[in-house]
Amino acid sequence: MKRTHHCNELRPEHAGQSVTLAGWVHSRRDLGGVLFIDLRDREGRTQTVLDPSDLPKELFEQASKLHSESVISINGKVRVRPAGTENTKIPTGQVEVLVKELTILNHAEVLPFPVDDPEIANKVNEELRLKYRYLDLRRPEMTRNLRLRSKVAIATRSFMDEQGFLEIETPTLFKSTPEGAREFLVPNRREPGTFYALPQSPQQFKQILMVSGVEKYFQLARCYRDEDLRADRQPEFTQVDIEMSFIDREDIYNLIEGLLKRVWKTALNIDVPTPFKRISFEEALNRYGIDKPDTRFGMELVDFTEDFRSSTFKVFSGAIASGGVVKAMNVKGLADATQGQLETMTDYAKSFGAKGLAYIKVEKGEWKSPIVKFFTDAEKAALTEKLKIEEGDLILFAADQWLNACEILGKIRLYCADVLKSKGLLKIDPTRFDFLWVIEFPLLGFDRELNRWYSSHHPFTAPVAEDIPLLKTEPKKVRGQHYDIVVNGVELGGGSIRIHQPDVQKTVFEEILQIPPEEVQSRFGYMLEAFKYGAPPHGGIALGFDRLCAILCGTTSIRDVIAFPKTAKGTDMMTDSPASVSPRQLRDLHIEVKAAPKKE
Repeated sequence: MKRTHHCNELRPEHAGQSVTLAGWVHSRRDLGGVLFIDLRDREGRTQTVLDPSDLPKELFEQASKLHSESVISINGKVRVRPAGTENTKIPTGQVEVLVKELTILNHAEVLPFPVDDPEIANKVNEELRLKYRYLDLRRPEMTRNLRLRSKVAIATRSFMDEQGFLEIETPTLFKSTPEGAREFLVPNRREPGTFYALPQSPQQFKQILMVSGVEKYFQLARCYRDEDLRADRQPEFTQVDIEMSFIDREDIYNLIEGLLKRVWKTALNIDVPTPFKRISFEEALNRYGIDKPDTRFGMELVDFTEDFRSSTFKVFSGAIASGGVVKAMNVKGLADATQGQLETMTDYAKSFGAKGLAYIKVEKGEWKSPIVKFFTDAEKAALTEKLKIEEGDLILFAADQWLNACEILGKIRLYCADVLKSKGLLKIDPTRFDFLWVIEFPLLGFDRELNRWYSSHHPFTAPVAEDIPLLKTEPKKVRGQHYDIVVNGVELGGGSIRIHQPDVQKTVFEEILQIPPEEVQSRFGYMLEAFKYGAPPHGGIALGFDRLCAILCGTTSIRDVIAFPKTAKGTDMMTDSPASVSPRQLRDLHIEVKAAPKKE
């Protein structure tokens, strides 16, 4: 029986019509000898009624033994439900189908976990859900996520096409150019001892496309990184990859703001205001302690370096004397923080190398802390004025080198926000999305252990034009034309204007990053060669597509928006991969496996 309607389509105006539906048994109820089966397909549910007087006895008995998720097809007549029996929770709740014919297409065994009860299903161990992913994807929440992901992909392609971009696929078998995360290597059977690498991004190919005259490129690119996983990381992921010629940073800002405005309208019917706010990397760290700040709440960091420069509290004055800073933060209403919560905050501080965490609790009109006795009246007045201290506040301090002090309080700020939300003291509108650009990043960072500079973003990022003369003399002061797009404390993506002059790129590789010339030639020779033949000024950006979809779906894990994700250990529970291969396969690849000794 070919279906005439889907299971979310029938309404009272269809009453009297003969219809055919097909789908999965969502639930089965036996009420006084009459069976009620909720039939579900991708679109929704419809209640069907099986009366023993309308069906052969044997078929009715089979229907009465159907397990949930069995696949059936029915033919019957639509009727309006009797008054008082309507189901207002589903769109088809005013009608039902009186079944005249039933075909059992497939019996389902008892499920390892229910898919028709969201409260129970959400409590199921995630590894079990991933092992039976095909069942997990039947849940309405997961179906909704995949549907939304598809809509966002279509909206992205439509918008980029309107802007004149070409969607071009770049290779996924690349050469190894280790930068940042580890790569996945693919052995080459034809030339033993040589390997492809799965690309961490299409960065070099998209720059070559600009040299090729494509001018406007994009793709929904598959990327691979062999790194430790978290809720927002997978070994293989998708990014919206973009590159443009003859542009500056303003062109990127305008393009991405237009794209995200279209995506949010398509997915959530929310009109995102543009242009987005912009703050520098330094301002983001100074105010929020992180370069991807959540600006939906305050709790900003305040600098007290000058106020404590001559303090008798040696922890503060000593840090300042060694070139550091003193910063503080007021967490309103958290003076009653438990010892366990304070220990967690202290552990965060220690994870950045601090010896501990100084704090003040303001309770019953008193400042309770062992450090208060070292403060002068002027220092107390400065704290009170700048932090607006009042009853019930918790004041937290960090005294360290600038970056460390900022990051310590930035980490604790996010933890305190979670605590306040759990106590009902911080309420954030779930439909609020605070977008901002973080700009003016330093081009370089310094690795003290290796005693050399490294790229803050990647070695293809162009320095700000007026800073190029400082590359060899004062690299620390060189700003990069790098930008990150952030929403609600999540980095959606990042990019930069690229170096297009071969001499500047060669200087960065060899003189600044100290990559030997022969290694530069081996890893990037083809790019430098291409740049000799007329490379236009160009720049681009990559947005994390999985992360973007997770935000739109209101989930913290990108696994919830990927059809077949890996676990935190990089394992596919459903297919049990990665797995060993046969000796013959290894022989053909000229590979010998030396198994690591098992730990006792």
